[in-house]
Amino acid sequence: MLRRPKNTDSEDDLLREQERFLSSGTSPSIVNVVRRPDKRRGEQGTGDPENSEDSQRDIVTIEDLPDEMPSLTPAPPKKSRFKKVQVHFEDEDAEETLDRHDSHISAVLSRIVERDTSTVPICLPAVTGFAFPKVMHRSEGVTQGKSTVSGTRKSLFARQIAAQRTKEGGLRSKQTSISVVPKEPQSVESPTSMELEKPSGIGSVSVGPLLVSGQGLGQGDSALESLKIHRENQARLEGMTQEEILEEQRRLLAQLDPRMVGFVRAHKGQKMAGSDLAEQTTSCGQNGEVRGQKKPLVVSAASVMDITDTSQEPPQVGMEDTEEPETTQQITDEDLPFKPQKDWVHMDKLEPDKLEWTKELPPPRRKGTKKDMQARFDFTGNLIPPSEDLPTHLGLHHHGDEPELAGYSLQELFMLSRSLVFRQRTLALSTLANIITKARSGAFASVLKGSVLSTLLDAGLLFLLRFSLDDGVEGVMAAAVQALRALLVSTDDEDGLDGTFSWLLGMASFPLLPTTQEEEDEEDEDEDVKETQKEKEERKSDHEVARQDVVKGLLKMNVLPRIRYILEVVRPSPRVVLDLLEVLVRITRHSTSAAAQVVDCPRLMDTVMSEFLPSSWAPPSSPAPQSLYGLPVAMAMKLLRVLGTAGRHVCARLLHSLGGKERLSLLLAVEPSELLLEAGEAFRCSTEAYRMWAVAASYGQACNLYSDLYPVLMKALQSFPRPISSTGHVLPLELQRAQAILTLLTQVTHTAGCHQELKAALASSQGECPPPPPVAWGHVTGLQPTVIGQLKGCMKGLCEAGQLESSLSLLPSYLLYLGAFYSQLPLQSSFRPVECLQELESLTSEILLPLISHQAVHRMIGNLKSHSAVCNPLSCGPGPEAVASLPGLACSGERNSSGLVGPGSPFPLLTSLYYLLDIITGIHKGLAKKFSVLLLTDSVLAYLHSCAQAMPTLTHSRAWLLRHEHHLLYLLLRLAHRLVPVDPEVAKQASLFHQVALVILPWLLPGSEYVAHELFSSIIFNQAFIPEGASGGLEAAALAELHLQEGVSTPPPLAPLLRDACTQLPSLRGCYLTHLAHSEPLVLASRNRHLGRTPWLRSLLLPDLSLGPSLPSDWPYLPLISLYERMGQSDGGGIETEFLPAGSLASVTHCLQWLLLLESWREVALRVVPPVAKLARLACVFLASSDLFLEPPVQRLTGALFGALTRPQVLAALDLGVPPPGQASFHDLYTALLAQYEAVSFGDALFGCFLLLPLQRRYSATMRLAVFGEHMGLLRSLGVPLQKLPVPLENYTCPPEDSLPLLGLYFRALVTGTLRRAWCPVLYAVAVAHVNAFIFSQQPAAQEVEVTRRSLLRKTYYLTDEVLRGHLLLCKLPQQQSELGFLTYEQLPPLRARWLEKELGLEEGSGAGRSRAVTPD
Repeated sequence: MLRRPKNTDSEDDLLREQERFLSSGTSPSIVNVVRRPDKRRGEQGTGDPENSEDSQRDIVTIEDLPDEMPSLTPAPPKKSRFKKVQVHFEDEDAEETLDRHDSHISAVLSRIVERDTSTVPICLPAVTGFAFPKVMHRSEGVTQGKSTVSGTRKSLFARQIAAQRTKEGGLRSKQTSISVVPKEPQSVESPTSMELEKPSGIGSVSVGPLLVSGQGLGQGDSALESLKIHRENQARLEGMTQEEILEEQRRLLAQLDPRMVGFVRAHKGQKMAGSDLAEQTTSCGQNGEVRGQKKPLVVSAASVMDITDTSQEPPQVGMEDTEEPETTQQITDEDLPFKPQKDWVHMDKLEPDKLEWTKELPPPRRKGTKKDMQARFDFTGNLIPPSEDLPTHLGLHHHGDEPELAGYSLQELFMLSRSLVFRQRTLALSTLANIITKARSGAFASVLKGSVLSTLLDAGLLFLLRFSLDDGVEGVMAAAVQALRALLVSTDDEDGLDGTFSWLLGMASFPLLPTTQEEEDEEDEDEDVKETQKEKEERKSDHEVARQDVVKGLLKMNVLPRIRYILEVVRPSPRVVLDLLEVLVRITRHSTSAAAQVVDCPRLMDTVMSEFLPSSWAPPSSPAPQSLYGLPVAMAMKLLRVLGTAGRHVCARLLHSLGGKERLSLLLAVEPSELLLEAGEAFRCSTEAYRMWAVAASYGQACNLYSDLYPVLMKALQSFPRPISSTGHVLPLELQRAQAILTLLTQVTHTAGCHQELKAALASSQGECPPPPPVAWGHVTGLQPTVIGQLKGCMKGLCEAGQLESSLSLLPSYLLYLGAFYSQLPLQSSFRPVECLQELESLTSEILLPLISHQAVHRMIGNLKSHSAVCNPLSCGPGPEAVASLPGLACSGERNSSGLVGPGSPFPLLTSLYYLLDIITGIHKGLAKKFSVLLLTDSVLAYLHSCAQAMPTLTHSRAWLLRHEHHLLYLLLRLAHRLVPVDPEVAKQASLFHQVALVILPWLLPGSEYVAHELFSSIIFNQAFIPEGASGGLEAAALAELHLQEGVSTPPPLAPLLRDACTQLPSLRGCYLTHLAHSEPLVLASRNRHLGRTPWLRSLLLPDLSLGPSLPSDWPYLPLISLYERMGQSDGGGIETEFLPAGSLASVTHCLQWLLLLESWREVALRVVPPVAKLARLACVFLASSDLFLEPPVQRLTGALFGALTRPQVLAALDLGVPPPGQASFHDLYTALLAQYEAVSFGDALFGCFLLLPLQRRYSATMRLAVFGEHMGLLRSLGVPLQKLPVPLENYTCPPEDSLPLLGLYFRALVTGTLRRAWCPVLYAVAVAHVNAFIFSQQPAAQEVEVTRRSLLRKTYYLTDEVLRGHLLLCKLPQQQSELGFLTYEQLPPLRARWLEKELGLEEGSGAGRSRAVTPD
């Protein structure tokens, strides 16, 4: 233990104790730990009776602990001048430390410098009649209040010092006879101005030096000497222009230490303030000048240095403009808007700083700059222009930094939301809600820079709203709910999803999960311990989760129990209830897990069911009831419906455990007019109840209600189409209810069609299968005649202007029901083919053909392209306020008015029509030719051409729209598949249909695996859709070969290869379907959804979009990549072909055949694959096996594909700087190719061409360095002839090489004989050309380059190999057709000869004579 030093200790004792202290590493602490005695061990206490009751615990006390919590506002970092001194190291010697910091008297005396005080005035004390100095009182001598200079309060001592300095300054002014005139406020420019007064206006009267005081000068009169220096500076400044002053100032600022610049400016400010104060406290100057007379100002060096102070300040975020200098005026009694009364406490004396707020506001400043300006909003969320002068009675002015500007900034609203006054908190939150609503609608897209939502979320809006939900004031809580609803819920998105509910497969939707991949922090993870996804989520903080996913962040912050508390205990107003229900709907759409949390939250759904879907209720007293409790709410039923889409098990819990089935019976047993609710709300409740029932029926659930409510359904089915009623606002609700009923009947029909299959499977006990549904096929057969009758009535409505819109809205639902009925009819035991065919012919002649020929349908077909999301990518792009952590559908009323889900969209009608035609033509194939007009219309063909050229991207805002368009394109191709073999006119467009099928394959979204499988099986490998193989395509390929032979290389003949590929199309289809067999579970799940196999459907939520499309964009390379991943990566590509898995050679051959067919006739299908990816995928042929590329069919096909990659237009787009998909860089792949070539190439020319392609001059030199530096052994076997080089030789030699290391490697390989013309003619010619161009280059270069050039030139000149020496000296131009690969001079040209003599210092004529003796070969 260290002891305290004593007065008897010697210096050695002190050094020894200090060394012990430093080595111990201890430091004094303010924390005092009091160890209480342990009585169990026999320790004795202190005997303090006051602390006897706490003796069983240890006590930790901290001195000077504040009573209040410190402020959470981050303070600026403090810099200590003593920090460096306090740093000690363990190995530091204590004696050296003492010597370095020794403050002995000798050290002090050795540094004493006597100051010159000869010119310092001596002030004698004033003679008084008192024996002692007078005691200063507060009311005497020094005025109280704020300082007039700095505007801040000063202590008594500081004010005394200031007064003394003022008196001394006045005395020095008298003695030196120098008058100091203060600056006029009118002549001082604005601090933000960057302009200077002209030099001609710069001073005739000096203010005096602000930095040079003259103290310490050894001359007689230091003040005069300093003034002389000052005047010299003035004269120099007057002789300079404004630009020269600014340039000199910038130079000084760049040279000086920033701390020195700050000191100069601060010192200058103090001097100027002191001079102003001296002028105020003294009378006229001693030289007779009149006080207050205006004098021209002199710009000193310090003032010049201070001019650009504002230019170095960082720009502020928000609204900024140039500020005019504020002139502070003292407030008098006349300036006050009121008269102080005598009985007012503490108002007998005016305090200007406290009465500033009573003055009139200055007018708003006009915009004077083009800088960004801080956005300010009013209470409705509108943006207020900064120059707009609004009246103060609106309540938009406040005591902020800019009180003259109306409105609140986002920062001020955040501050106001945490106010102690609940009305201010409510106002701030409601204003934020209005701002968010307008921002999401795009109101600020053209006037604000950046995203408002991103800014708010980054500032912590989510946490602010979560805290506000816990507020005890109901008004604040309601405002927080309003803001949360504005943030999460998009009314346009919900309307879009509700509008597509009755479309084909419209009940299914994608989860609204962020698609951005989370960055995994691998540094903190142990290699042996792998955390699960749940453990990773639990380890993250709320901020990290909310930053990546807003909804998940809310769930992690326990927002669901708080919502339950508000609904159950607080029982808020109707608006708050609806907002909370909409928030729950948005949370449910997030994912299946979020929906499960909503259902599992204790008492949440029980509260919703009991309060907002009651079993009985009294009619409301008014159309707008004061409370929604005890009344059916349509939004609550919608919440049940959206929860039901999350999965069949969740839906079953809602129906049975929570009493959802009883609520459905209650709401659907009567007409909407009998529900004792407001008319609109009654229709909405009935519509949502039918939709909920349809969702349950899509799982085969709640079908027993069909028998109970059959009379109600038939009555409702026969009641529409209803003529337009007098109240126009009810008609859309009636149409939505009719669509929901038809959607329900469609799902019930699908379920009934599966009854027989399930019953047979249950009887045979074939594995596990769901039980048969309670509805059989016989229960729904009576619906078909009724629906056909209603469809005929709807057809008549197309001819009446008043019913056209309603008829077009109901037609898709009727057609979808008929398609569902006829798709299940052939599967039933009661199916009668003859009667069915007659029904279909009657349906075609009476309904379908008149419908197709109707003018309204033709008009919709003509609008296909204009409403397409594929052809118009901008119509469904993300909005201006799109946030990655809060994905949405980007449904905006203005943007989607002419979009795919707009009011006049042709997609619902045409999709349902093509769906019914696909079902009908599958049963009655003879009817297919009657519908060929739907494929040969000019509008349809133009639409297909546009789709074949489009390249859509995958986002949430596009995925849900593209999915519906993919359904239409798939059904259109299905109809083409039936018509191409039987209709010659349709067969002429077979190649167009094939292109569309190939193009949409990489577009297909998760959940469409069945569509991809059907396209593979029916169209992709169908000979009928590849007419080039039978009608001139092979001849065209032969002619193209003749054209290609004019080039530098002759690829293998294409015509025989293409002919073999066309004959192998069935085998090609089997090959690709085999490699896609791993996705069979996804295909089966997608088939159950598309075919209406409701008992097997697991969920209506589609797979997550983060999984990507159903097929990769490079799916044609799939067999090749699969073989490389199985064999090449694991075994290093050393396995021979005969030891590969069975069928590998055939699989690779089929893959190459299909690729060649696509490259020749369907190049548009591979447009999504960049050329670098094509080259990387094709390289798998060489890396998958040691001799696979030597097989004759593989060799021919790979050569043909390599020839396609080296075409000029493709070669120009080949960028090897971009990493291929799945690779870190192309250099890594090229390194593997080099190693494989050295090991197993056997000098193969095709493999050599692959290695030579990346060595072109325009690509990175790292690959050339890898060949000549790390893999020089392959130069002996890289014998590709110049005539077989696939690209021009000029691509390797132009421009000249500028890499010195690479040039050195070239020269070394040539001189050592590693690179020879007989072994590697291409690279030999390239190396000779580059070395020759370098050694004879006469362009000026750096010294290092010149030294290397002279060295290589000298070494070349003195080479003993005369042949190589002649090639390097006499090389003229690269020439691919020549034997050497370059042309040579017969003798060294005179210009080069003189250059050689000059560089090598040879005698005149010796270099030329020797060069002439050299032969080129």
